[in-house]
Amino acid sequence: MSGLNAASRSSQIVSENLANALTPGYTRRTLDLNANAYSPGVRIGAVQRMVDPGVVSARRDSEAEYAVAEVNATFYARMSSLVGSVDDESSIASQMANFDGSLVETLSRPDSTPRLNDLAVKADLLVRSITDAADGLRDMRVQADTSIGIQVDKVNSTLKELEKLNARVVVAKAAGADTTTLLDQRSMLVDEINAIIPVNVINRDGGRIALYSSGGTALLEGKASELSFSPKSDMLPHMTQDNGLLSGLEVNGKPISTSANGPIRGGTLVAQFQVRDVLAVKAQDDLDAYARDLIERFQDPALDSTIGATDAGIFTDGGNFFDSADTVGISGRLELNDLVAMDGQAETWRFRDGLYAATQGDPGDGSLINGYAEALKENRSLSSTGLGSVSGDASTLSSVLLSRFARDDNSASNTLTFAAASYTEMAQTEASFGVDTDAELQNLMLYEKAYGANAKVLSVVDGLLETILGI
Repeated sequence: MSGLNAASRSSQIVSENLANALTPGYTRRTLDLNANAYSPGVRIGAVQRMVDPGVVSARRDSEAEYAVAEVNATFYARMSSLVGSVDDESSIASQMANFDGSLVETLSRPDSTPRLNDLAVKADLLVRSITDAADGLRDMRVQADTSIGIQVDKVNSTLKELEKLNARVVVAKAAGADTTTLLDQRSMLVDEINAIIPVNVINRDGGRIALYSSGGTALLEGKASELSFSPKSDMLPHMTQDNGLLSGLEVNGKPISTSANGPIRGGTLVAQFQVRDVLAVKAQDDLDAYARDLIERFQDPALDSTIGATDAGIFTDGGNFFDSADTVGISGRLELNDLVAMDGQAETWRFRDGLYAATQGDPGDGSLINGYAEALKENRSLSSTGLGSVSGDASTLSSVLLSRFARDDNSASNTLTFAAASYTEMAQTEASFGVDTDAELQNLMLYEKAYGANAKVLSVVDGLLETILGI
């Protein structure tokens, strides 16, 4: 009878494995069978989940690395598209080349109003290419901030669910009930948190688990920890966590570092903090340095004698004089001077005669326009966090800017490819411990034979008893 029960229960386990072969998070089960110690027959033990903790841990690590690489690659790909590529006609470098070419054409005919108007159009397109990149960067910071808020809410709700599951596992285990389904659910919830904050799983008494981040921050130790964060609906370039204008992260009311090597390092949560507070800030500094260089090339009274000490040049800070002490965010505030802008006063003759000239001068005098062309060719130095210290003419600096983001985009893409391959390999290794339908069907046939053999024994014994009773 114990053999029949064992075969029946084993067949049930195999059926469950086959039915859930494609169920996400399901772990293959086996039945623990042993010989009875003090009586004949088979002892049916507990249902075992076929899990290799080392493989699961390695898969979780590679999954978290892949998620981080994906966040970084997305940022750099977007940033590279904003500044443009070498063959992109709308890139900053292309617009700079078009502006430079328009200056040359205007210099050949300084009396031509259409050419002066075209110069204003090309200057405006150059401005728009820079401000569009700055606006796109601003949007990415807001998106990163929003993502942080969503992830914090998800971690909090998942930790609460894990706390409840811990309690259910303890109760079920104390009652001698099967806990494998609860353990599968708990493992899936741990996976969800691990992509956001990589965790170490520690087994506690009664079947409970505790979760700690890679840096040692307790996320679940009996009670679930609570993360706090306040997202912003909009974000200006000067707003940072360091100056208190952007929210940091708190765990149980205590501030916690969100640096790349901090206590909650390694997941998408810190990756989004890095985008918002480091990568985007560095990119902003690069754009601002380039915009500043462009403004200062044309805001020089030595170039245009009609410009006063506090007068704006061709390129302005929101229509006003640019103060070098207020550089942060200048790439987003960059505007073409309203005096020459086609959507402003459109007095494009001022390119030729001076921005603040009282009246028009000699229409054939191209000396100022030639000065503008020479200003673009002048070798100047600029310094920023991402670009470092570089020097060159305006075209060279625009190419350096594009090269910086193209290089980072390529590097991030390569890192993503490697992380994806590593994660795929570890996921396949873990899957090898899953349900093999062919093997399960073979086991089912063996259990059926065992059931038939035990049933035959009972049938023979029954026949013998009837014969004895008949005598």
